[in-house]
Amino acid sequence: MRCYIGLGSNLSNPAAQLRSALESMAALPQSRLVDYSGFYASAAVGPGEQPDYVNAVAHLDTALAPEALLDGLQQIESRHGRERSIRWGARTLDLDILLYGDKSIDTARLTVPHPRMAERNFVLEPLAELAQELQFPDGRHLSVLLQNCPPNRLHRLKP
Repeated sequence: MRCYIGLGSNLSNPAAQLRSALESMAALPQSRLVDYSGFYASAAVGPGEQPDYVNAVAHLDTALAPEALLDGLQQIESRHGRERSIRWGARTLDLDILLYGDKSIDTARLTVPHPRMAERNFVLEPLAELAQELQFPDGRHLSVLLQNCPPNRLHRLKP
């Protein structure tokens, strides 16, 4: 299944956190890391004063079921020191399943497509690097979402 995973970090050398997470994702069972976007810096979305985030999107082909993939991604987050104390708080690593093929998923643990993706240019811009012509399960086109997305001091980092 073709999946797109959002990566974000704003603690403990965020770019290094993302590079390490990509290596860990490449090692997930029954999965292959196909490609990933450049890294982007953006203002934090969440409570209080936080450092800026570094974000990217990865294209992962996987035979894992959605919740098994979620388990694997959460294990990677844990190995990177992720703490889940404050919703949308600063974090060492955040891995979100943005899209899982053309499936719509709504369980107690997982909602796909990611419910706030259309509001987040730090997700849509890197996703467009990988799949500019992408159409979402509900028929919306990535290009239209990107045009209507609010700005958030986003800029691509130099490699």
